[in-house]
Amino acid sequence: MLSLDWLAALGRHFRGKREIIGAVALQGASEMAVAMPAATAAADGPRARVTAPARAYLAFAERHPAVHDALFQLDGGLAYAQEDTPEPLKDAFAALLECLSEVAGDGVRPELFTETFRASLRGLATLTRAGRLPPEDTERRTELLVDRLATL
Repeated sequence: MLSLDWLAALGRHFRGKREIIGAVALQGASEMAVAMPAATAAADGPRARVTAPARAYLAFAERHPAVHDALFQLDGGLAYAQEDTPEPLKDAFAALLECLSEVAGDGVRPELFTETFRASLRGLATLTRAGRLPPEDTERRTELLVDRLATL
């Protein structure tokens, strides 16, 4: 249970729930910006360089569900995919883009491919956590996503 002192301290640093969610999202984005390249560092070949960040994303979402929600579901007052998008969000997207840009396919903008790939991962993570997809098939879903979306 949260103590009143701790809640009062939060109130001194943030102006409300929305700002707290935004701060959690920015911290989570910073962590994802590091996790994506780290996941692909040892990957050998194009398929592995797509599968590794997909697995890293899903593992992050499973380990940190509240952070994942703050990043992609809750209103933290942050601008996404705009001029005024905060740097941690841009960095997280750029890290995933770097991992995926070479497999987008001919005539497909790497940014559009990365958005679609990330949205697919977000859906898988969210639906699995909600009990709407059986968790034992997560690896097979990841393989299907990579096989169908990535031009390898």
